[in-house]
Amino acid sequence: MTEPGLAATAGPVPLSRVGPAPGADLSAWWLGQAGFLIDAPGIRLVLDPYLSDTLAEKYRGKPFPHVRLMPPPVEPGALRDIDLVLATHAHTDHLDPGTLGPIAAQNPGCRFVVPAAHAELAVSRGAPADRLVPATAFEPLQVAGTRIHPLPSAHEEVTVDTLGRHLFLGYVVELGGRNVYHPGDCVPYPELKGHLAGYPVDLALLPVNGRDARRAAGGVPGNFTLGEAMALAVACGFGAVIGHHFGMFAFNTIDAAEARRHIAARGDLPRFLLAESGVRYDLPARRPERARGTVEP
Repeated sequence: MTEPGLAATAGPVPLSRVGPAPGADLSAWWLGQAGFLIDAPGIRLVLDPYLSDTLAEKYRGKPFPHVRLMPPPVEPGALRDIDLVLATHAHTDHLDPGTLGPIAAQNPGCRFVVPAAHAELAVSRGAPADRLVPATAFEPLQVAGTRIHPLPSAHEEVTVDTLGRHLFLGYVVELGGRNVYHPGDCVPYPELKGHLAGYPVDLALLPVNGRDARRAAGGVPGNFTLGEAMALAVACGFGAVIGHHFGMFAFNTIDAAEARRHIAARGDLPRFLLAESGVRYDLPARRPERARGTVEP
C-alpha cells in the first residue's frame, strides 16, 4: 500500500499559481462535479472542469434539467498560470465549451489533453488545435513537464470508436514524485485493477454518484457507487481518495451526510474524504527515506 496521508484545510480556489502548501508535495481544490485544480512543483493543471451553465441551457425544460446546485467556485477565465487541462471524455460536464474557451484565452501556454477519439470535438469546444494533445490508452505522454498514463475507463462500458480508440479515459499523472489517478466517469470492470497495478497511486479522485435504472433510461450513464469506490481503494492500495461527482445536479447526486457516516463506519480504508468546495487538500511531503522514483510506462 502507498503511504497514506491527506490533509484538508479551508482555502478558496486560488486564481494564480501558488504551488503546493508548505510541507506538501501537492495541493488540490475541487471545482465541482469531476473537476479539480492541482498545484504541484513546476506545474498547475486542471482536470475535467465544468465551470459554466452550458448544460442548464442545453437541457432547459427537459426531463433531467441540469440546473446547478452549487455555483462555480471560480470563473473559468479568472484561472491563470494553467499549464495543462486534462479532459477524460466528451460529456459536456467534462469537456465544456463554456470553460475550455475562457481558460485557453487567458492561458496562452496551456496544453489540452483529450482522448484522441474526441480531438475534433475538443477543438470545436474551445481547445486550440495547435495546443491539443490527443491521448490513447496505454500510450504514455510527456506534456508540460509531466508524464501522463492514459488508461481505459468504463462509463458504463469500455467503449471504442470505429478506429479502436477508447471513448472514455482515465489518467495517472506523475506530479513531483506523487501519482494522481482520475478515471473521469467510470464503473468497475474486470481489467481495471490490473491496469492500475503498475502505478502506485498516492491520490485517487473517484466519482461516487452511482447509477440506477431511472438514470440509465434517461440516457444518464453512471459511475462507481460509494461502496465500489471504497472497494477499489482497498484493492489497489490507494494512499488517499477524494470522492466527487455529486452535489451538482439534483437527479445525479448522493446524500453526502449519509455517505460520510458510511465512510466513518469503515475501518479498512485509506484516507477517504468526500470533496468539499472551499477546501484545500494537501498530500504531505514524503519523508526522504520513503521516497520512490517515478513509475515506468
